[in-house]
Amino acid sequence: MPQVNMRDMLYHAYENNYAIGAFDLVSLDFLEAVIESAERCRAPVILSIAEPHFAHYDFALMLPAVEAAAKRASVPVAIQLDHGQSLASATNAINLGCNGIMLDASSRDLPDNIQITRSVVEMAHGCGVPVIGELGYVAGVEGEGVKQHPGESAYTVPAEAKVYVERTGVDCLSVSIGTVQGRMKGRAKLDFQRLKQLNQAVNIPLVIHGGSGLNENQFHRLTALGVAKINYYTALSDVAAKIMSAQIKQNPNGSFTELKAGVKEAIGSEVERCMRLWGSAGRAAEVLAQCEPWTPVEHLIIYNVERISDQQTHAMMDEGRRVLSTIPGVRGVFTGEAIKEGSKFRFCWLVRFCHKAVIDTYREHPDHIAFTNNLFSSVAGDRISIDFHDSQNIPQQKVKKNGYQPILHKPATSL
Repeated sequence: MPQVNMRDMLYHAYENNYAIGAFDLVSLDFLEAVIESAERCRAPVILSIAEPHFAHYDFALMLPAVEAAAKRASVPVAIQLDHGQSLASATNAINLGCNGIMLDASSRDLPDNIQITRSVVEMAHGCGVPVIGELGYVAGVEGEGVKQHPGESAYTVPAEAKVYVERTGVDCLSVSIGTVQGRMKGRAKLDFQRLKQLNQAVNIPLVIHGGSGLNENQFHRLTALGVAKINYYTALSDVAAKIMSAQIKQNPNGSFTELKAGVKEAIGSEVERCMRLWGSAGRAAEVLAQCEPWTPVEHLIIYNVERISDQQTHAMMDEGRRVLSTIPGVRGVFTGEAIKEGSKFRFCWLVRFCHKAVIDTYREHPDHIAFTNNLFSSVAGDRISIDFHDSQNIPQQKVKKNGYQPILHKPATSL
């Protein structure tokens, strides 16, 4: 099953009082453990990649593996950038394959947080991608959490949350009510009265960072009061480290693969425990029935050129690949030339959009307009354009309901 719309997924959880796990990934062991656990539980799941972890792996190399796992999964999956720091990182994440953005501008004051969040929401919504904003600050108290989230926690204020949501247009809100980033000392004291007020003030799905270390009763109260997504990493990291430490004691001279034996199984066991505890287990079928499939759009143009040389044509293509590939929602730009001599059309563009929403935002983007008007339209008068989905990834009932059919364009002024 391909990815699904993360907004649809989270609203289903919100309306049915359960939470979906967003599990941060740092290796293939984590990725495989999370997917396999979700399939055993028949649970929807969010594969989460945190920007603070980019120091440990190449984000652009990690995403293809995460996408491949999502596409072959039998349960609904979304891919999220976690703790995104800027508009640039959010745009890059969408162009690489994320279909959900968790923006963390919580360390800024309220006006600045609203401003940067609004800019990300406008960009992401133009790509069909939902955004989770964060208001209030969840700090770490020890270990990795302190390094990545220093300082003191600041609880989310309901009146400010209402203003923030109204002015930014976020789809979900991450709140601070007493959890901590990373490992926790003792038992967390959560402000459930504040959470209730926040839920009433914003009326959108709420998100909790710092799920590790909470108990069963606390999780149940969270989901009853509007929490639809729980971010989870530290407990997974701890069980993996515990297994490796035990292996080192038993086999000090073991190879890397020998020392990490059992890590994936331990992570999977903890993920499965969470899914059952949070109420997402067994929900896969009903979530699939209500979620939009996350299906890329292929924007194809076949054309001939006039009044310019082959060298100028290839220079124009090079510039197009450079400029158009940076537009939000563009997954890739391919330019081609017909193999068979005498073909009706000699050249083509194949631009891959992450979602059908990009058809309009791409056409209206200033970089696209400038390239088209200055370099393309005047030399490519004879052309045909078509936007299409991969029909294998769209259930027939979705095709009929939403009209996911190819759209044929007559020659026009845009690329």
